[in-house]
Amino acid sequence: MHRSPLFVPTRSGLTRRGFLTVTAGGLFLAGCGGGEGVGGQRDQEGVGGFSGEAYDGPALSLAYWNGFTGGDGPAMQQLVASFMSAHDNISLKNNTVEWADFYQRLPAAANAGKGPDVGAMHLDQLATNAARQVIAPVDDLAEALGLAESDFAPSVWGPGIYQDDRYGVPLDVHTIAMYYNQDHFTKAGITEAPTDAASLDEACQALQQAGIQNPFWMPNQWPAHLMFLSLLWQFGGEPYAEDGSEATYDDEAGEQALAWMRDQVDKGYSPDNVDIDTQYVAFKNGQNSITWDGIWQINDLQESGINYGIAQIPVIGDEAAAWGNSHNFFMSEQAAGDENRANAAKTFIGWMSDQSASWSQAGMIPARNSVREQTEFTDSVQYGIREQIDTLHFLPPVPGLGDVQIPTLEVAVNEAVLGKTSPADALSTQAGNASKMMQENLEKFGS
Repeated sequence: MHRSPLFVPTRSGLTRRGFLTVTAGGLFLAGCGGGEGVGGQRDQEGVGGFSGEAYDGPALSLAYWNGFTGGDGPAMQQLVASFMSAHDNISLKNNTVEWADFYQRLPAAANAGKGPDVGAMHLDQLATNAARQVIAPVDDLAEALGLAESDFAPSVWGPGIYQDDRYGVPLDVHTIAMYYNQDHFTKAGITEAPTDAASLDEACQALQQAGIQNPFWMPNQWPAHLMFLSLLWQFGGEPYAEDGSEATYDDEAGEQALAWMRDQVDKGYSPDNVDIDTQYVAFKNGQNSITWDGIWQINDLQESGINYGIAQIPVIGDEAAAWGNSHNFFMSEQAAGDENRANAAKTFIGWMSDQSASWSQAGMIPARNSVREQTEFTDSVQYGIREQIDTLHFLPPVPGLGDVQIPTLEVAVNEAVLGKTSPADALSTQAGNASKMMQENLEKFGS
């Protein structure tokens, strides 16, 4: 199954770390310079001054790296082929690797001059790679194309800025959604998807009465922390300080969010120990009725033949909110030192952004507002959760945050959902651990 957020691929897509992070221990340190941010500190010919016109220099080949190894791969391959057909003087050498390998290999390869010229990475990885001088600013590209925050889905534009420079151009936004078994709902007499805590509770009770013993399995691992973050924001909390100084999820909002997740087990809607991927496999096999998972699962579900529906995640807290991430195009420092390569890379990024409606075929949501009005998106399955786009929340642009989250926040969610530790104790302990790591990162990255 395709896991866009920080998982390592298994079967048809990614597993646990293909999407969002790399393992703790400083994979970004290999072959990289110090912790000083690069914004405004370079004097390289290739950076700045992009006109917005299509590249008309000598023919060249760009190394393009990405991690689209799952159901999104064919859609990206088609876009790359279309770009090369329209640009005779730019060819692309496409290097597609699993996301975990991508983030592990990128810094050392870039430092050795053997990395990409252009690529795609997750929004929450931009700050780390900018701080490590792996990627270069693209402010001139955004300016030349007239791109601004108002052109994109809410909240996705800001996290692409690190130390006052822009390092990414959003291709998409992706989030988690509620999938439900249409046949189970019909059997239980449920005519509409649940929209809040009360209607979800009523649906689960009706499904149990219809013979579905455990209708809503609650995972204690992936994507449990994405569910927790969504609920935290719904209850009015924030996971981290914007300046990267501390973790802030150990408050009343965090406790409410995590307690609700454990309640689904206590109420009998979920088995007690739902291991990684188990809830999704069970959903495909018709063993449960409702699951929350990423929209990157859409293509896999389409192929499975299950009769399913898709809806926004219910508003359990006080306001609608959902975790979000985004694939962003970047230009590397390697390309930034050569004017032709830099302009060719920016031509590619601009073209891909403009043509991103086709990316809907990958199960993603185009980031640009104008593109979401095109039929490729309006005819897609994910169009059904379009209203959730306005409620997405993204992690702040804090270098090293991915390495912090895995051994802290995810551990807290795991222990509390399993009932090993109370939500308050689990969050307090791990927020303290996370804050210590974040303070160390502030020193390491010089921010």
